[in-house]
Parts: sequence; C-alpha cells; structure tokens
Amino acid sequence: MAATNVFRSLLACGAPKLCKQIPAVAVPLRMLHLQEYQSKKLMAEGGVAVQKFQVVTSLEEAEHVAEKLKVDEYVIKAQILAGGRGKGVFSNGFRGGVHLTKDPSKVAGIVESMLGYNLVTKQTHKEGVKVQKVMVAEALDIARETYLAILMDRHVSGPILIGSRHGGMDIEEVAEKDPDAIFKMPIDIMLGVSDEQALKASGELGFTGVHLKEAAEQIKRLYDLFIKVDATQVEINPFGETPDGRVVCFDAKVNFDDNAEYRQREIFAMDDLSETDPREVIATKLHLSYVGLEGNIGCLVNGAGLAMATMDIIKLHGGEPANFLDVGGAVTEDQVYEAFKLIKADKHVKAILVNVFGGIVNCATIANGITHACEKINMDVPLVVRLEGTNVEEAKKILSESNLPIDPVDDLDEAAREAVKSLELS
Repeated sequence: MAATNVFRSLLACGAPKLCKQIPAVAVPLRMLHLQEYQSKKLMAEGGVAVQKFQVVTSLEEAEHVAEKLKVDEYVIKAQILAGGRGKGVFSNGFRGGVHLTKDPSKVAGIVESMLGYNLVTKQTHKEGVKVQKVMVAEALDIARETYLAILMDRHVSGPILIGSRHGGMDIEEVAEKDPDAIFKMPIDIMLGVSDEQALKASGELGFTGVHLKEAAEQIKRLYDLFIKVDATQVEINPFGETPDGRVVCFDAKVNFDDNAEYRQREIFAMDDLSETDPREVIATKLHLSYVGLEGNIGCLVNGAGLAMATMDIIKLHGGEPANFLDVGGAVTEDQVYEAFKLIKADKHVKAILVNVFGGIVNCATIANGITHACEKINMDVPLVVRLEGTNVEEAKKILSESNLPIDPVDDLDEAAREAVKSLELS
C-alpha cells in the first residue's frame, strides 16, 4: 500500500523543491485522509490552541451556526482535501472557498453558496470536488505568521522539528528563495522535546517575552500529539501570534503512519473517503496499489519501481498509461482477476499491458489469473503480456494453451511498443 502513496507523491510534486533544500526530510506517506476540521479537533483534544469552530452539513445547520459560535468575526471554509481553496471557484460561479464576515446574518448565505457545489482549485481535477461540509470558525487577526512542522526523518532515524519565521506561504517557496530562513532540530524520540529545545525553537520562530514560553508550550503539546496519534507529520502553517498575544495554530495538516492503524482505530475510522477514487478504495481492500491516471493503456505490474518504469516506456513509445497498478510479490490468482476488473472499470482503457518480473511472485500464478480474467471478463481490448522470472516457461505454456486472444512478448521495450501499436489497429 505504501507504493501507492510514494507514487502519488512523485506525481504531485515531481522532484520536490523542499527536498532539494532540506535533503534530510523524508517524504511522508499518507494513507489516512482527514479534513481540516478533523485535524483541528485532534489538536484541541490535545490541548493545542486552535480557533473555535463548528462544522455544518446542511442549510438548516447553517442557519444556527453563527449564534452558536458568537464571535466577533467568522471565517467560512469549504472542507475538501485539496489546497488553494481560497482562490478556488465553485461550479455555481461563486468564487473563493474561504470567506470572512463580521455579519452573523451573512454566514448562512455564504455556506449555502458552497454546500453541494463542486470547488475547483489548482490541486483538484478540472471538475472539482463536491463540498459536503463547511467549517465555520472564529476569525482571528494574525499579527505575525510562522511555519512549524514535526516530521519523521529517516536521516536521523527519528522525529525532526522544522520551522521558519516565514509562515502563511508555501514552505517550498521559502526553501527555494531563502534556505537559511529554515531551521531543523532533531528530537530524541526516547526523551521527547525538552524545555530547552522548545524554548530554542520558539526563539528561532521569533517569539519573545511571555509569548516565548507560550509558543514553547504549544510546541511541546504538538509533539505529544505527534507521538500519541502515530503521526508521520504534523504541519502548522501558519503557527501564528494574534495582536492580543495569543499563540494559535491557524491551519494544520496531520499525516499518519498507516502501519499504526491497529493502534489508532478511532482515528482511522474518521478517514474521509468521499473524495477518493472508488477504484482506489476497492484496491486498498484487496491489498493492491492502484492510482488512476488519464491515459488509455492499462498497466498491471508487480513492484512500484517496475510499474513506474513500465509507464515511462509506454510514454517513450508515444502512449499514455491509464493507471499505476502494483499487485505486489504475494499476489494470488484471485487478486490478478480483481486487478483486471479494476483496469476494465476504466472506460478510457483501450489496451492492457501486463509486465511481471517473477522474483517472489510465481509467473504461473499471474498466467492463471490472466486466463481466469479473460474467461470471466469481456476482454474486448488488446492484451499484451510480458512475463519473466520464476516459473516463466510454465506460465507461457498456460497462456499458449488457453487459446485466448493474448499477445505474449518477451522483451519489455517490444511489449510497450506492441501495446501502443495495438491502439492504432483497434
């Protein structure tokens, strides 16, 4: 399952600028998807200072949310799992997924313009994402913004605290323009964040006077939360200071270690799958790693690296992969069958390329799974199969004796060329 997340990270950011500037930071994996309000709820329960907020899912709830909060100013934020909400545009023409108002009577109207409509941002697909929840929170003025994150770092074999006095903007941009503005502080996981470390980090972030100790206390509580929930990342941007001297975590992103699900069942039960491709949800349940793409050549491969290489060689020959699908080394015949069903569920798929190197996996298992799929599924698209490795001769015999419309190829380059060529012939 981790391979899916690594691949998604590569798709999303290519060679991350932040990683170039801060090579010690490992890219965190993310299987669990929490909305902003859910992360805020976890922090509030951990004693971390956040704004007061309510979440509404209907217009009826929206009518009463302002009187429940009773604050001087309200910030209304559409809850989707994508950045750039403030500059987003809704399918009804309403602009901005984040709005401010001091007038309680306007809150319900703003919520009404968001709920049930698709929000398109720079991080969503062109159709956008349907907004099903809106968070209404206390709006606080920010006198000063900083950036704070706690990550698991492979280089130091433990947690690391990263901070910058420049908050409220992309940390990648800060890293590129002014790398000296970012500090890193390794944390001994057996000891946690000491008072001395917390105060030093607070000072590095520019807090002074009574705010120095308050920020240090917040840093310690954030670290306690990080450990308690088995997080791989807790990112606060901005970690800010209000004009009246409060230190508040204004926006948060929390990523979790999916291997700790058995310890964090209540948190993982909060997983918001409403924005996840249904095929990815099915694949996860089947212990397959799947990511839908926009091409028309379906791919079934074992191993994340081989899968990415397969997609690269398809593109080299002028084709476009329709998916990333890693069946793994312990794949069964039934999983191969289910993998084919996932690929065929994509109406854009016009050809399928199977590329398996049998190291751990038995090629005969793949071959039996392929023939089973071809017999059960309407295989109305060209199928190119390249197998190599463990028990490959038996696998080739199974495919040959099946009398099914399968194009067996020995060489990966030739297999990719054949898959692309089949699109022209079909």
